[in-house]
Amino acid sequence: MAAGSSNYWEDLRKQARQLENELDLKLVSFSKLCTSYSSTRDGRRDRYSSDTTPLLNGSNQDRMFETMAVEIEQLLGKLTGINDKMAEYTNSAGVPSLNAALMHTLQRHRDILQDYTHEFHKTKANFLAIRERENLLGSVRKDIESYKSGSGVNNRRTELFLKEHEHLRNSDRLIEETISIAMATKENMTSQRGMLKSIQSKMNTLANRFPAVNSLIQRINLRKRRDSLILGSVIGICTILLLLYAFH
Repeated sequence: MAAGSSNYWEDLRKQARQLENELDLKLVSFSKLCTSYSSTRDGRRDRYSSDTTPLLNGSNQDRMFETMAVEIEQLLGKLTGINDKMAEYTNSAGVPSLNAALMHTLQRHRDILQDYTHEFHKTKANFLAIRERENLLGSVRKDIESYKSGSGVNNRRTELFLKEHEHLRNSDRLIEETISIAMATKENMTSQRGMLKSIQSKMNTLANRFPAVNSLIQRINLRKRRDSLILGSVIGICTILLLLYAFH
């Protein structure tokens, strides 16, 4: 009976790890799609010559975005179900109450699920914001072309309108560069997250065996949180300064 329960638990852990690996790969591709979307649309704007220019690249990227979003949501749902089964197993009467390692493993998988869910929603929101801004700028560009073709005269008002549009494009390009830098930073931090979690898991195991090490780990965790807050504040301030510079 105990062997059967152990096999059931290990099977759940295997499924959870497999889903986590799939989600990690999907989220990296999803993030790259968001980063490349704006640059592709900007290149199309530079080559734009008439309202009949097809937007095939944008349509393909939009379809790819929808497809990947659905796939990631399905994987998150499956991983949530596996975590629920693991929670039911730890709460069952047949599981030894002194086995704290099960609860520690379950909490680690829950943290990973929470991180992946947050990352997915953040990347999705960034993509939708970029797409909405691109559509707005595209509408402005069409209005300008329509006005120019209708009037046939490059008067002072048209020149001012074009200058304002160029200023908007330059500001938009600066924002896109800032987003690209932020996305690249996020990808780097994501790649390091798995390594840090593995190290943390091993350190927690040592901490449970050696109380003195546990105190050292707590101090390290406090310093890591402080460094994360400082890094986040610096990135936030730099982003705000870039935005203020772009619009002034």
